[in-house]
Amino acid sequence: MHPILDPRQGDMEDDASSTKRRSLVSLAGSLLAEISLPKLLAAWTILIVIPVLVLGVAPLLASIWISTISTKAATVFTGLWPPTVIAISICLAWFGGAKLWRLAEANFWSLNALAVQPGYALAREGVRHLAEAFLPVGVSSRSRDALRAISAAAAGVLVCAVSAWLVVLAWPGARWTGSLFDLSSPARFALEVLCNSVVLVAGYVAVAALIWGLADTIMAQPHDLEGYTARPPNGVCWRVAHLSDLHIVGERYGFRIESGRAGPRGNDRLTMVLAELDALHRRKPLDIVLITGDVTDAGRSAEWAEFFDALANYPELSGLVVALPGNHDLNVVDRANPARLDLPTSPAKRLRQMRTLSALASLQGSRLHLVDAAEGKPGQTLAQALEPHRQAISQFVDRGSLAMAWALADVWAMAFPMILPPQADDGLGVVVLNSNAETHFSFTNALGLVSQEQARALRRVTAQFPRAFWIVALHHHMVEYPKAAKALSERIGTALVNGTWFVRWLQALAGRAIVMHGHRHIDWMGMCGGLPVVSAPSPVMDVTDDQDTYFYVHNLGPDARGRLALYEPDRVHLPGRDAGATERSKP
Repeated sequence: MHPILDPRQGDMEDDASSTKRRSLVSLAGSLLAEISLPKLLAAWTILIVIPVLVLGVAPLLASIWISTISTKAATVFTGLWPPTVIAISICLAWFGGAKLWRLAEANFWSLNALAVQPGYALAREGVRHLAEAFLPVGVSSRSRDALRAISAAAAGVLVCAVSAWLVVLAWPGARWTGSLFDLSSPARFALEVLCNSVVLVAGYVAVAALIWGLADTIMAQPHDLEGYTARPPNGVCWRVAHLSDLHIVGERYGFRIESGRAGPRGNDRLTMVLAELDALHRRKPLDIVLITGDVTDAGRSAEWAEFFDALANYPELSGLVVALPGNHDLNVVDRANPARLDLPTSPAKRLRQMRTLSALASLQGSRLHLVDAAEGKPGQTLAQALEPHRQAISQFVDRGSLAMAWALADVWAMAFPMILPPQADDGLGVVVLNSNAETHFSFTNALGLVSQEQARALRRVTAQFPRAFWIVALHHHMVEYPKAAKALSERIGTALVNGTWFVRWLQALAGRAIVMHGHRHIDWMGMCGGLPVVSAPSPVMDVTDDQDTYFYVHNLGPDARGRLALYEPDRVHLPGRDAGATERSKP
C-alpha cells in the first residue's frame, strides 16, 4: 500500500524555524506564543536591566561615597593605606587586565548591538531600500555610492535626533549628586536612577549613531569586481577551494533550520562536494580547502560526527581543510524552537564552543598556530595549546557545570585568531577569525563581531611576514554589499556590528590580503576599502535536492605590481539529483 504520508518528505514541523517557508511575521508570532517569559525576563534583567540601572545609580552612589569619605580623609589616607591601595590596584590590573578588557569590550559591543546597531541599521537600510527602488536600471556606481553615503548620514542624524529627544525628556528627573538621606525615599531614588540611565544610554546612542553615520558616509563603499586580473605567464597561482554554510544535519532525512522543506534533505550534497573536490585535487592539486563557517546546522554532536565520517573517506583533503566557526555552529540554542533562549549563566553555549574547538583541533590542530601574545608571531599550534586543557574540557562536556564553563572561557578566547603561516617569505598564509557575537537567543544568533583583541593580533602577526600574502577568513560579511534585496529583512542585522571599523583596520593590508567569508549564501566578489572581498555561495542551501548548486575554486596570485589579485576562478557545478547526480562537472 502506498503510504498516505511519506516521512522522507517531511512536514510542517520541519518548517518551524524556516525563513524560506515562513514569513518573519509568522515566525515572530510563534516566538511570542512559545517563548519562556520567566527565562526572557531573567535574561533581560541580567543583560540589560541590571547594567542600565548600575549605570544610572553609579553617579549617585559615587557622590554619596565621596561625601562620606571626604570627612574622614585625613584619617584614612595616612600610614600604609595609600601604598597598599596602589599595590592592590596594580596587581588587579596586571593579573586581571586582559579578562577585564575582554569583558568591558564585550559589554560595549553588546550595548551597540542592543541599542545602536538595530535602530541605526534599520534606518540606514530602510532609506537605502526605499531609495534604491527608484534608481533607474544601469545607474552608475558613483551615483549608487552617493546614495549609500547619504543614507548612512541620514540614518545617523535620525537616530541621534530620537535619542536626543529622550535625553531632553528624562533630563528634568535626572540627578547626579546625592546623600545618604536620599536612600530613605526608595521610590524617588528609583525614579532618579531610571532617569539617569535614560540620559546616559540615550546620550551614548546619540553620539554613537552620529559617529557610525559619519564613518559609513566617508568610508570607501563596496563595489562589484570589475574584472579578474590576467594571470602573468609562469606566475605563482594558489588554488583555494572556498566552501561555506554546509549546514550538515545529523539525520539521514533531516532538513535545515533556515530552509526547512524548501531546502535539501540529509547530507548527500556534502558527499557530492567532497567527491568533486577529491577529483579536482587529483587532476590539479589544491592548496587550501577553506570552510568559512556554518559547518553544522546547529552545532550538535551528531552533526559534527556526520562531517568527520564523510571527510574520513578523503584523507588527502583532510590535510588541506582550514575551517572556522559560524553562528549556526555556536549560537543556535534549539534547532526546532527559535523561541528558546539560553540564560547568560547557562553552560550550553560553552558546550557548543568546546564541541567546535575540539572539531577544529581535529581538523587543523597540528597545522594552525595561535598568536604569541608577547612577540606577536605564530606560537603554539592549536593542538599544543589545548593539550593542558584536554581533561577539563572532557569533564565539562560530561558534567556541564557552571563553574567548569566559566573556567573554560579563556580557552575559547585564546584560540582566535588562528594562523596558517605562509610556507615561504612571499607565500600565502591564512588568518582565521571568530566573528560570532555572544548571543543567547536563536532568533538573534546571526549577529557578528570581530573583537579588537583579534584585530590587533591579526595586525601584529601579519607584520612578521612583510612580503607574504594573506587570506583573512571570517564567517560574517563586513558591510552590506551593493546587491539588490527583495525584502528589507534580508539587509538587516547580519553584518558585523563593528564592520565599518574592521574595514578601516584591514586597509593597512591592502594589496597583501583578500577577505573571504560566507554567512548569507550570497555569490559576490568585489572590492571594499582597497581589499578584494569574496562572499561564498552555499553548495547546499537555498535549493531542493533536484536543483543544481555550485562552489568556486579561487585562483590567487600576485599581479604585475606585486599585489595579491584574483585570477579567474573555476566554478564547480553540482548537478541536482534528477539532473544526473552521478556525473561530475568539469571545472
